[in-house]
Amino acid sequence: MDELEGRARYPISVDSVIFGLAEGELKIALIERKNLPFMGMWALPGGFMEGDETVEETALRELKEETGIEKVYLEQFHVFSKRGRDPRGPTLTVALFALIRSDQCKLVATGDASAAKWWPAYALPPLAFDHDQICAKALDALRDALKTRPLAFELLPKAFTLYQLQDLYEQVFGISIDKRNFRKKVQKMDFICASGKKTEGGRHRPAMLYRYDAKRYVKFANENLF
Repeated sequence: MDELEGRARYPISVDSVIFGLAEGELKIALIERKNLPFMGMWALPGGFMEGDETVEETALRELKEETGIEKVYLEQFHVFSKRGRDPRGPTLTVALFALIRSDQCKLVATGDASAAKWWPAYALPPLAFDHDQICAKALDALRDALKTRPLAFELLPKAFTLYQLQDLYEQVFGISIDKRNFRKKVQKMDFICASGKKTEGGRHRPAMLYRYDAKRYVKFANENLF
């Protein structure tokens, strides 16, 4: 173990970008900081690694403590170590993202957070540290992931309309997609299956509900989805 003595040691923190879909809008979970630095500002849930924790263990602990979110799959996407990112001194943070159905998750602020709230992903408040850069990078990582993996279905209800699916992709990629072309592409994906049921209530004509079939997806693995 002596060979590690004298090496530079940076405090390592972990920050999580939690994406959710609520009221048809892509959102990010933020906490209001209770302590200095940046007391009273909004930030990503996260904190420093403790003891012999892994990155994932730290992320899950901090998420539970600051937002009440538990048992979520997290994926690492970048490391941030720019000088001056923390006014207390040099730090390194590992950033992760996750997708959850935010309409089924009530945020509860505890620990170092005085409040927790879902914010529109494209209308975030001023953020502490370099968390604006982390959120921007997380959106890029989410876009790359959605191109080749069926992660979109983590944000949608189990039974969804094609309008909801298209709207999600438009929000994530920040583009307008031609409805006819989108539906033609969906028709070729037999892992998106008609459920035989339609929406009920509302002002509009009932729409067909679809579901994601993970078993049928296997043959599409590593292909560009949209």
